[in-house]
Amino acid sequence: MSDSANDIILLTRDLRKTYFSSGGEVEVLRGVSIGVSRGEIAAIVGPSGVGKSTLLNLIGALDRPSSGEVLINGEDLFSKNDDELAEFRNSTIGFIFQFHHLLPELSAFENVMLPALLAGKPKELIHERTTSLLNDVGLSERGSHKPSELSGGERQRVAIARAIVNDPKLILADEPTGNLDRENAEEMYELIWKLREENQQTFLIVTHNEELANKTDRIIRLVDGYIKE
Repeated sequence: MSDSANDIILLTRDLRKTYFSSGGEVEVLRGVSIGVSRGEIAAIVGPSGVGKSTLLNLIGALDRPSSGEVLINGEDLFSKNDDELAEFRNSTIGFIFQFHHLLPELSAFENVMLPALLAGKPKELIHERTTSLLNDVGLSERGSHKPSELSGGERQRVAIARAIVNDPKLILADEPTGNLDRENAEEMYELIWKLREENQQTFLIVTHNEELANKTDRIIRLVDGYIKE
């Protein structure tokens, strides 16, 4: 994989996050600088409570840092206003969580369609894209089923399809196998690698699963709010 600047899709510079409460301030991230290349699958690992999910939330613009920068495709996320940020997030970043966060009243097909509908894409194209994605994740026969009618592994595959329906350049996954048994976790690994190979998408994965982390292209260790090389 090339290390040229043009191949860097994600760059964080001296990213810091401090939370304030009645008990004082807690500095969770203390100057995190990382770069992730296009098409790379990288894992963020570290003990519980060190700020892995906080880091992912900042990269995904779900929260704002106390200081520092996040650049995706060379664009500074936090120079944007809230409306611009929401539009950029929906079109450029995909999210996969430990708990699928599917809308229970919608079918699998409708859940996958939702981000594309919010992006205002033509309905015919959305329908074609959703049909193709459900086939890719092995759920072409389950599109009409609601989340309560799907297994845990099936729900997570629907969540992956939803995450990539807008063809995002960067996919952020927070413990994507944390709620799955070993067999379903293995299927999830295979699906992530398949999507990378077919679409050259970039994945940044927070995980406690050492087996998953060891399969990635690179492991980023977060310890006490710092990156440990």
